[in-house]
Amino acid sequence: MNKFKGTGVALVTPFNNKLEIDFEGLSALLDHTTTGVDYFVVQGTTGESATTTSPEKAKILEFVKSNNPRNLPIVYGIGGNNTQSVCNQLASTNLDGVDAILSVSPYYNKPSQEGILEHYSKIAKESPLPIILYNVPGRTMSNIAAETTLRLADHENIIGIKEASGDLVQCMTIAKNKPEDFLLISGDDLLTTSMMSIGAVGVISVLANAFPKEFEAIVHSALEGNYKKSRLESSKFLEINPLMYEESNPVGIKEVLRQKGICGNAVRLPLLSASQSLTDRISDKI
Repeated sequence: MNKFKGTGVALVTPFNNKLEIDFEGLSALLDHTTTGVDYFVVQGTTGESATTTSPEKAKILEFVKSNNPRNLPIVYGIGGNNTQSVCNQLASTNLDGVDAILSVSPYYNKPSQEGILEHYSKIAKESPLPIILYNVPGRTMSNIAAETTLRLADHENIIGIKEASGDLVQCMTIAKNKPEDFLLISGDDLLTTSMMSIGAVGVISVLANAFPKEFEAIVHSALEGNYKKSRLESSKFLEINPLMYEESNPVGIKEVLRQKGICGNAVRLPLLSASQSLTDRISDKI
């Protein structure tokens, strides 16, 4: 699974002023990010997967497949809190040209650890592609415990986890006890260097939408064992990173992309485009 070592960019979904998918903006984003990232992540949280329809998701995925300048690997987001619905989506989606599935832990219904284990076990059994777990307690309101991750890591069709718990002790436990070929991937841009120092192989990044070359330096320096350079590059984002989440992701990163002239900043309700205050503070940081 070397193709997932490095920087994966959690692509935003550009919209026009009518809140339709802006494929011209998406093309510009693909051209921009391909200069530094190692793989694309399509229709994750940052892609506003909660508010795109099934036909739109299919069009976005097909567009990325057809407009992939360096033929980078593609990870596609299929997850949810209805296990059978996730399995149905896996069966009905054209996954030709996709390399792996990123599947978020069930949200809202707050399952037990055994429930999470059974959820992923069923998905992995039915998926035609390898699964990357996604642990993001800040959104799901439940954590995938290290012990649960390690049990799932033994499944032949589960290849890694995007860890966005912010709990470095939990990540250390996973890194220490996981199978050698199981991928620990940072889900927090600013913790990437720290997580790579304990065994992570890279990041699935929000900021890489706007700063792909910078994240190439952060991640590849760490992969080469140069943690000092990685840390110094990462520290450049200490002030802007919190602004990416102040009004919820992807509001902040879309405003950065607008200011860089890559695509617009429109988001779908219930999110709102960046406030003037946030816009001004982002402008001061880029």
